[in-house]
Amino acid sequence: MSIDLIHFTPHEAIVGGAIIGIAVSILLLFQGKIAGISGILYRLLEPSAVDLRWRTAFLLGLLLSPTIWQWFSQLPVIEVNTSTLSLVLCGILVGYGTVLGSGCTSGHGICGIARLSKRSFIATCLFMASGIITTYIVRHIVGI
Repeated sequence: MSIDLIHFTPHEAIVGGAIIGIAVSILLLFQGKIAGISGILYRLLEPSAVDLRWRTAFLLGLLLSPTIWQWFSQLPVIEVNTSTLSLVLCGILVGYGTVLGSGCTSGHGICGIARLSKRSFIATCLFMASGIITTYIVRHIVGI
């Protein structure tokens, strides 16, 4: 995967971060819920999903946001240079990690740290360290 860092525009990153902050704040203020994406999706798939409407709306917002953003600015070009098997394996490992870490990077990294949760701070540091170490091993030792 490669991202065009030469044409990075900080104002778009700031706007995107502000939109994420507003969205998670609205969810917390009006629903009393933490915007942990893996938890939202997991509980949507349960047969007795009590909060079906807001969970569906939240996930649809995530899926539709690139289309809406495209009305205002060009989407970045992203190339994925790996196999489908590798992507599936990574997805399974990330899913297992969210269970192991009692949440995902959005729940811990965005919402938990904003609430000054020590557990979320530690979890986010471990997520980042694991990602850095895994990327180094895969790219520089294994050579994929």
